[in-house]
Amino acid sequence: MTNAAQAPARVKAGRKEWIGLGVLALPTLLIALDIGVLFLALPQLSEDLGTSSTEQLWITDIYGFMLAGFLITMGNLGDRIGRRRLLLIGAAAFGTASLLAAYASSPGMLIAARALLGVAGATLNPSTLALISNMFRDDRERGLAISFWATCQFGGSALGPLVGGLMLDHFWWGSVFLLGVPVMVVLLVAGPVLLPEYRTGRPSGPLDLVSVALSLLALLPIIYGIKELAAGGAHRSPTVALAALAVGLAAGALFLRRQRTLDDPLVDLRLFGKPAFSIALAAMALASGAFAGTSFLTSQYVMSVAELTPAAAGLWQAPTGGGIAAGVLLAPLFLRWVSPLTAMVGGLCVSAAALLALTQVGSEGGLVAVVGCIALVAFGVGPLFALGTGLVVGAVRVEKAGAAASLSESSNVLGSTLGLAVLGTLGAAVYRDDVADAVPASLPDSLEESARETVAGGTAAADGLTGDAAHALASTVRDAFTHSLNTVSWVACATVAAVAVVLAVGLRERKNRPTTAAEDAVEAPAAAEAPERSGV
Repeated sequence: MTNAAQAPARVKAGRKEWIGLGVLALPTLLIALDIGVLFLALPQLSEDLGTSSTEQLWITDIYGFMLAGFLITMGNLGDRIGRRRLLLIGAAAFGTASLLAAYASSPGMLIAARALLGVAGATLNPSTLALISNMFRDDRERGLAISFWATCQFGGSALGPLVGGLMLDHFWWGSVFLLGVPVMVVLLVAGPVLLPEYRTGRPSGPLDLVSVALSLLALLPIIYGIKELAAGGAHRSPTVALAALAVGLAAGALFLRRQRTLDDPLVDLRLFGKPAFSIALAAMALASGAFAGTSFLTSQYVMSVAELTPAAAGLWQAPTGGGIAAGVLLAPLFLRWVSPLTAMVGGLCVSAAALLALTQVGSEGGLVAVVGCIALVAFGVGPLFALGTGLVVGAVRVEKAGAAASLSESSNVLGSTLGLAVLGTLGAAVYRDDVADAVPASLPDSLEESARETVAGGTAAADGLTGDAAHALASTVRDAFTHSLNTVSWVACATVAAVAVVLAVGLRERKNRPTTAAEDAVEAPAAAEAPERSGV
């Protein structure tokens, strides 16, 4: 292992680095796939294992909870013990947990396996993104590599339902978890040969376990509370969700206070003194929330308002995944003609215009318009996710790349969760009010309650009626949900437009001003902190 300050600089990446990028893309693709395939497998595994509704929720949510909770810790740990080492440890753990999940014989065993998958998954994305920053030192090459990485991430989400459907058509539900085993074997074999090791050369103390505990105690209750509030409905007390949020916020305050007192903190708060870092991080979180909340409603529109079968609905939603993959992958090509800031702001303007168009769609004949608009929204946010991620990672010293990558991933998870909660709750409130005002007076109380709760319940209630009553209720449900989509699209449009303005003003003003003391502290590499790199 040699000191980076003494090693000869080689800016351009070679064949080994580009092949290594393909290896790094595998776990990124897999993590995104793993989230999507479970939803299709849930009915089969629930019947086989005899899960309760509560156990189903834990099987679904525990992966995301643990993934989000451990991202910051794992990003920091990789900077300390070596990013390649952490990646390979995580790959072995992910493959083992995948086997446990595939052959789980009880709900408890599957929940435990999913929790382990989440912890292992938290080691993969920060490590892959941080290693990319080591392998590609040229700005243009690093931007292209990060775009490819992000394409795999978002493309995996789009491919999840399709791959899961094919697996479930031919094999049992556990097969969807076995996808991870061969991928991790390839990573374990090829990783030591193709990927460089990297860890900081300065001596660092042991990982601060109090900070780790506080970060988990902050993130997990906040995510849980947001999800509970979003799923609460009219007849569910928000007490538990609000208590969880209070615990999370209190722990978060203690976490931030502790980071200011440590010589070697889990999160270096000076990073947020860099406008490029903090503005890009906030922009991606807000854009993630706007996109996640709107796409959640458009997917329901496709299934319940357009009344398509699940298979047909999956095909109609494919352009959304294709849109974001195209936006992310094409982002580096846009830089041939425009600056990164112009590409990001221009993409957000496309998204805002598409969201504005969504505010005008109707319940009749709007399928093509809805699918086309949400695909354009996805395409427009693509450059922000690709170039913004590069901006976050590139704004810090190389030895801080793991921590920066973990913060980037955490902000996207929190942004998506908050967007689903806020926009989902808003949409549900608009829908319930519209149905309550327009529901036929002759409708039985039980059907009225079902129709008011969700659009799926309203559609099912209409299917239970006949004649004019069925037609009237179905029309009411479709109109109410379309109105909720229109309303949410207004809010999302305003959010995306505001993000575009903040990016344009904040990052442009930064060009001609002196750096702050906080920025200088983060930028200045001391000789004692020179990173160590090793190649194999």
